[in-house]
Amino acid sequence: MINQKASEIRDFCVKNSNQAIIEKYSRYFKDGFDGYGIDQKVYEQQRDSWISLWNKEMDLDKYLDLGDTLVETGKFEEISFAISFVASERKNYSEKTFDRIGNWFDLGITNWATTDVLCMLVLSNFLIDKVIDYNKLLEWTRSDSEWKRRAVPVTLVELVKNGLTPDEALPLIDPLMNDESENVQKGIGTLLRGLWKSHPDSIEAFLLKWKETCGRLIIQYSTEKMDKEYRKKFRREK
Repeated sequence: MINQKASEIRDFCVKNSNQAIIEKYSRYFKDGFDGYGIDQKVYEQQRDSWISLWNKEMDLDKYLDLGDTLVETGKFEEISFAISFVASERKNYSEKTFDRIGNWFDLGITNWATTDVLCMLVLSNFLIDKVIDYNKLLEWTRSDSEWKRRAVPVTLVELVKNGLTPDEALPLIDPLMNDESENVQKGIGTLLRGLWKSHPDSIEAFLLKWKETCGRLIIQYSTEKMDKEYRKKFRREK
């Protein structure tokens, strides 16, 4: 069943491939866009159709198996389908599910776009629904995958609007503040910028503590909404 559905998905992707869209998307990916270039409306219509059509024959475990197969190709749209299928099974998540999805970073998630969509649609809900606690996400800070490490702050970005506090967030990103990956630094900076709006004192104190040693992109991204003169206090002194 899984192989049959994977083949059906790939047939759809090939038939709806668009070179113009591939060229358009390639501008946003440093190493090029590895995908089919499917029109977003066409993709969304087919995604919703499959989720509805397969409702009785597929469950979370089967979608995870299918996801392994799709993610392994590294193709943007195939990974997007995998993420959407698992997102549709939110009510059935467990800690085991979180670990299983975490393996996708070793299988084929290798860019910022699929990382961030996975964080937004799936990973953040494990914390929102209290399926896992923050310590589970902390484990990812030690991953060899820069994308799995990026997933730590980007997952938390989705929780800012749910009342995430600095006391909850800062211990999770503290181990990543000297991370050399620009992609990780950008994720951290985006999170701190969001937290700064509601907790300026705590975030500014945190930035002042790290400004001399952390990645420059962290400071750049986290302070970009501050007054131009005010943000100068967060520049390195040496």
